[in-house]
Amino acid sequence: MKRIHIAFIVLIGLLLLGSIGWGAAWMYANDSTVPEGTTAGGIPIGGLDIDNASSLLSQYAVSWGQQHAIVTANDAGAEGDSHSWTLKELGYSADVSEAKEAIEKLRSGGVIERARYRQSFEKTLNIHYSSDSALIDKEIRNQWGWVDSSAATDAQRIITDNDRVVYTPHQVAYRIDVETLQGKIDESVRNLQSETPATAEQIRDTAQRKVEAALPIKVVEPAVTLEKLKAEGIDRMIMSFTTDFTTSAEGRAFNVTATAKSLNDVELAPDEVFDYSKIVKATEKNFGYREAPVIQNGKLVPGIGGGICQVSSTLYNAVLRVGIDIVERRNHSIPVSYLPIGQDATFSEGGINFRFRNTTGKYLIIRTVVESKKLTVKLFGTMPDNVRYDIESKTVSTLEPPVKETVNSQLPDGGRLVVQQGKPGYIVETYRTMYKDGAEVSRKRISRDTYKAEPTLISVGKGVKVDDGKGPGTPAEPNEPIIEDGIGA
Repeated sequence: MKRIHIAFIVLIGLLLLGSIGWGAAWMYANDSTVPEGTTAGGIPIGGLDIDNASSLLSQYAVSWGQQHAIVTANDAGAEGDSHSWTLKELGYSADVSEAKEAIEKLRSGGVIERARYRQSFEKTLNIHYSSDSALIDKEIRNQWGWVDSSAATDAQRIITDNDRVVYTPHQVAYRIDVETLQGKIDESVRNLQSETPATAEQIRDTAQRKVEAALPIKVVEPAVTLEKLKAEGIDRMIMSFTTDFTTSAEGRAFNVTATAKSLNDVELAPDEVFDYSKIVKATEKNFGYREAPVIQNGKLVPGIGGGICQVSSTLYNAVLRVGIDIVERRNHSIPVSYLPIGQDATFSEGGINFRFRNTTGKYLIIRTVVESKKLTVKLFGTMPDNVRYDIESKTVSTLEPPVKETVNSQLPDGGRLVVQQGKPGYIVETYRTMYKDGAEVSRKRISRDTYKAEPTLISVGKGVKVDDGKGPGTPAEPNEPIIEDGIGA
């Protein structure tokens, strides 16, 4: 009853406001046209017959979907390759159902309901536009999916057998950027939406409109580009140093060769510290070490790993001549045959190590070559062409060999027999001189080394006072002798 009452009041209001009669009110409610001034998505449909207006909107939706999107690929080897789709094929649509329902309701219900609805009719109706990104993606990849099959490859650096540094450029890959493409088409579609057709003829012509977009291609670079690789600074071989082990027995020659293999191709970043103990461990794991003489308490004795210090010493000499900072290094307790005194670098597992810091400012690559029982260590990196370093070692003091006597019951009373002739020791200072454009720039002492004198061993008969060589200030032998140039205890 309340609803009927309200409807009656509305009808009476229409009669009073318009000063119309009941017949006119009836005609108002049954008007078959869309109220004047009505638009749907900007399309003027006011004054049109409801059926005609609905048909016009349906035609617009169809024409909208028939507009063409033309995509042209100009990159990735597909220059001038174009393809055309209707907007509908790409998942774009213009939904006019809401507007059609709104005008269809003008003739729905009873007289009073129609009159009330018409009187309050919203004259600005919407058309809803939508798109399907999954469909766009599918269609684009069906056409140009082959573009995504390309693969990026890293730039490469090769050091040739004749010590040239050769770079191979990287290769980029290409990927279709469907997301960006949809954004471009969306923008063009929005521009089309703003061009509202005003007549049925213009609506039909909507199907002839088109949007155009270039296919966006993303360039995918590999992790290692030519620019990045060259920036590491491996320009050339900056130093080479060779030592000889032709007199070495089979076991020692094997140890030198195996350790050199582990050292080969080690790469150091700027400011990175090289640790020789890691090279020794890697060699022990991958190749194993063989029996060869090692140094123990200043003497050559049978052991495992003899020869590993020739590799560290050869590397040490190459590093010195590049001006690199040494972090940890110690000389052998006795001179070695393959290098001048003051220019060797020993190693003792768990006790003595050889370490240096890459202070070249760029990357550094270590290469090794073993040929005809000669070991060559080569350094590749960056070093000014007009700079060189000279290494000079000077003996500042000679240490006389002590005499060690032991009683030999086989000798006659008072008899003496020289079993081993002693060798002198040395205190040596080593200097590094830097030259630039041939002129001396600096001279610096880099080490002061002591090489022990080897005692003269004498056997004596009974009745002779024995000199054991342990005079005042003579250091005692260590409880656990250090093994140099080898591994193990």
